[in-house]
Amino acid sequence: MKQLLQDMDVDNKKVIVRCDFNVSIKDGNIIDDFKIVKSLKTINYLIEHNCKIILLSHLGKIKSEEDKLNNSLEVVARRLKELINTNVIFSKQTRNLGLEELVLNLKSKDVLLLENTRFEDFPDNLESGCDAQLSSYWAGLGDIFVMDAFGSCHRKHASTYGIAKYIPSCIGFLVQEELENIDKYVINAEHPFCMLLGGAKIDDKLELINKLLPKCDKVLLTGGLANTCLSVLNFDIGKSLSSNNQQVLDDVKNMLLNNKDKIMLPYDVIVGSSYDDSYIEVKSINEVNLNDEIKDIGPKTIEEYKKVFNTCKSIFVNGTVGVYEDNRYANGTKEIFNSLATSMANVIVGGGDAAGACRKFNYADKFAYVSTGGGATLDYIVNENLVALDIIPNQVKDGIEII
Repeated sequence: MKQLLQDMDVDNKKVIVRCDFNVSIKDGNIIDDFKIVKSLKTINYLIEHNCKIILLSHLGKIKSEEDKLNNSLEVVARRLKELINTNVIFSKQTRNLGLEELVLNLKSKDVLLLENTRFEDFPDNLESGCDAQLSSYWAGLGDIFVMDAFGSCHRKHASTYGIAKYIPSCIGFLVQEELENIDKYVINAEHPFCMLLGGAKIDDKLELINKLLPKCDKVLLTGGLANTCLSVLNFDIGKSLSSNNQQVLDDVKNMLLNNKDKIMLPYDVIVGSSYDDSYIEVKSINEVNLNDEIKDIGPKTIEEYKKVFNTCKSIFVNGTVGVYEDNRYANGTKEIFNSLATSMANVIVGGGDAAGACRKFNYADKFAYVSTGGGATLDYIVNENLVALDIIPNQVKDGIEII
């Protein structure tokens, strides 16, 4: 296990915390503050220990000056002021003399949030390129670094990896919680264990599927992942999302041939049309035609997948079963979540769209754990390691390093 925040002497120190405030924003308002709320345990702990707290985070991607207009963290600072009982300061700069003066004048329990770290990506890619000078500059603002942005742990950036080269570092409560839950419910899952995987591209999840296939009892596929598999099996999927990468298609074919008893695909689907918004039909998978677009799973698939859930002790969910943002195609996602919530299994939701959907439909508190990670969750499951954690020292107890 990595060095933990609670084992560090942080009293009255200046502590830099890398958070994950990469939240959804619409018309200047935060749509979902889940990631902000999940950061509060670490922030409040530091407040209780009379720290001067400096928060870093990215928001979106910055490829131009125009991108900066829509990706400021100022809205996050306003939300933090509503959530924590202390003074919150926002710096519109990521580095300059004004920022250094703000840090110098911080009082115990003050929280200073810097502007989006990825503002340093235009024009010179300094944040994402893990620029040494930028890493050293940010490290110089504090005494201790806390990595608590699990969703960015798979990125070797200046704010996630670089700072820890220069000052004592540890992981925060959120990262600790993520690692412990993924280890318990996925990597060392109690059997019977199944995975429910959806999303647009199987290209991004094929490594995950192959990694966990030997460890799980069933893999239930939906969305673009299932579409690609059905296409490989010569079913007509119309104009539905699927992979066209020949190497991926060859790999999928081999995976299906070698795991006939483990992998389940939809029996029926709900389709829309590429040319008629009013066209919605439930079809058996062998009835899909040239102009159909698969948007959700059908009632027969829901029932068959429910039967699997009811036999499991552990279930890992990543991706959604349909285009849940559109109410016409949200039924499959809602029905599946309801079935998962009423099963006896320990269910872990692997961040990204799946986490967003379960919060939208008010199922987040029904499951064993809902991850804040997306790609980081998948990377950790596949590699049992994350690059930004490589630089964090391991725990040492009684002179022995704990790995």
